[in-house]
Amino acid sequence: MPHELLESSPARRTLAAIARTVVPQAFDDTPAACDIVSLVASRVAALPPHLQRDVERVLRAINNPLLRWYISRQFVPWEGLAGDVRHLAFARWGTSSVGLARTVHQALRRLILSTYYGTSGGHHDIGVLPPLHRRTPAVSWEGPLEGPAHSGDQGVVSRAPRQLAVPRASPTQALPHRAITSGGVLRGAFQLSADVVVIGSGAGGALVADRLAAAGKEVVVLEAGQYLHGADFTEDEATLVPRLFAESGLRATNDLSVSILQGAAAGGGTTVNWMIMLRPPEHVLDEWRRRFGLNDLTTDRLDRACTAIEHDLRVGLVPDEAHSPANRALLDGAARLGWRASAARINAHGCVRAGSCSLGCRYGAKQSALDVYLPRAFAAGARLLCSTRAMRIERAERDTGRGTPPRSRVHARTLDPLTQLEVGELTIDAPLVILAAGAIETPALLQRSGLGGGPVGRYLRLHPTTAVMGEYAHDIYPLAGIPLSAICDEFITSRPHNYGFWLECPALGPSLTAAATPGFGAAHRDRMLALYRTAAFMALSRDGADLSQSNGTVRVDRRGRIRIAYRLGATDRETVQQSVEAAARLHLAAGATAVRTLHTTPMLIAHERDLALLRTAPWGPNEIGLFSAHVNGTCRMGTDPVSCGTDPQGQRFGARGVYVADGSLLPTAPGVNPQETVMALASLVADGLC
Repeated sequence: MPHELLESSPARRTLAAIARTVVPQAFDDTPAACDIVSLVASRVAALPPHLQRDVERVLRAINNPLLRWYISRQFVPWEGLAGDVRHLAFARWGTSSVGLARTVHQALRRLILSTYYGTSGGHHDIGVLPPLHRRTPAVSWEGPLEGPAHSGDQGVVSRAPRQLAVPRASPTQALPHRAITSGGVLRGAFQLSADVVVIGSGAGGALVADRLAAAGKEVVVLEAGQYLHGADFTEDEATLVPRLFAESGLRATNDLSVSILQGAAAGGGTTVNWMIMLRPPEHVLDEWRRRFGLNDLTTDRLDRACTAIEHDLRVGLVPDEAHSPANRALLDGAARLGWRASAARINAHGCVRAGSCSLGCRYGAKQSALDVYLPRAFAAGARLLCSTRAMRIERAERDTGRGTPPRSRVHARTLDPLTQLEVGELTIDAPLVILAAGAIETPALLQRSGLGGGPVGRYLRLHPTTAVMGEYAHDIYPLAGIPLSAICDEFITSRPHNYGFWLECPALGPSLTAAATPGFGAAHRDRMLALYRTAAFMALSRDGADLSQSNGTVRVDRRGRIRIAYRLGATDRETVQQSVEAAARLHLAAGATAVRTLHTTPMLIAHERDLALLRTAPWGPNEIGLFSAHVNGTCRMGTDPVSCGTDPQGQRFGARGVYVADGSLLPTAPGVNPQETVMALASLVADGLC
């Protein structure tokens, strides 16, 4: 398929016709123009093989004459249709009652839009400023705060005279000899041994590696992604998203109804998240104790773990004068409605408000696992093998059930960091294996190892998220400033069967924003041209309210590919509907002149009376844009091996010495951004192993 797209072929001609429909400005003789077809083709050629096959299937489906006639009443090939006819035909695919048609529509639409708005032409088209490290601050909500620190200032945000240059990158860290090895140099077959193998270097894996290395254990950390740091974070979305996010930023459920944004480089999600730190709520902990027998998860024990983590990560409150206009709108709108909202506590020190948190922090301000726990682990002797993908775990010794756990053998493949092609094989023997690869990869690894079954891969929780866009009469420029510095938690509830939702502000990188924004063609471009005056409120729902239902699953198919299925339960769908209405009302209270949802046909709301329209809007798969950066629950901890994947200490039932220390452990969706909860549970797992 890639070579067909790179040359003249029916597939390339179809792609060109659809691209001309989705981003017609790319074909104009203006600075906004670019060779979008070649750029998309090159991007597809660089994708992992399974994603290349997905694109091939999508193009075959949209080229199928019978399917094309059934949906759009056209036998003529796409390139033979007049522009207005092609536009109408493509729109019909997006609103079809056939689920496959909506999936195909979204796949091509998102691929083309995200590629175009990552180019210099796309940036020029909508007026995107260069990255902050290449210029001086242009708006008051980016760069260091001006003036002296106030009493009680925790140093979360940098304070300096505005005329001082923003630091270009954090200082290079001095690392112990051979602390980091790229899989690209491990060509051939290698065998190692260690006391502990940690698979994954994110929120849970890095913390556990630090703790166990400090306890004197020989620790090897395997990370499938690359080790990027400091100046590697160029703040360029087009080149960094494929390197920093799982599946080149294109991970999604099988039907593309939910986009899943997971970190996939050293530091995991902590490298790319928006830094908010929230402790697990007491009513959630109480539910875990009652329903899952986790009586050791006492409030005092979790509080001690969280206090230590917050100290490590220098967590502090965002100063009132540091909010971006979008976060200020959330706070002001909530105040006018009488809703509970507050400034956020984030893991940052000396933040320069560059707005590029999703692309790593080149300034060293984000106190992520990459910048805190991994260096501490290295100093204690741990080693990181990056671009090294764990494939399966073999039980190398028979388990007698007594004494120390039997040794396991981790089989991994080393990857060339540029091509992602496998270049070597690696086995590591160790009595302790810690799975911290995230709630997608961890159950998949267990399944490939013959350690799955039962609840492993079930009970996927995503905090299904959508956004509501508000246009304002003044400039907001949402690409600058701290992306997430305030939260409205008015609607979080501890009532059974009504888990509630909360509202936050997202980062709005042009590439990812374009893919999330509904529509295509001139109407979509108008929305992107309005980005300067647009604030987005995310509505995040605590899913899993239908307690006996597994909303989602992760499984490995016969070809070895990970398949992700997810459907909103009936109660969760009602919660999502309520969250969108609340976000729209919040925009109106904050002064928005127009409010739009992420429905395939966006709902336009200009007055309170328009909110009633949302109750008749479609909410099915690919009828409204849903995404998630909170992936939890596929190997949940508890006392019952029939419904839980690990025991209360995080050890996989029936596999002594194999532990889980990531979001998979969470018994239910926590109802808050999960970074601190994952770290706290990983800390308790480490307590039991030190």
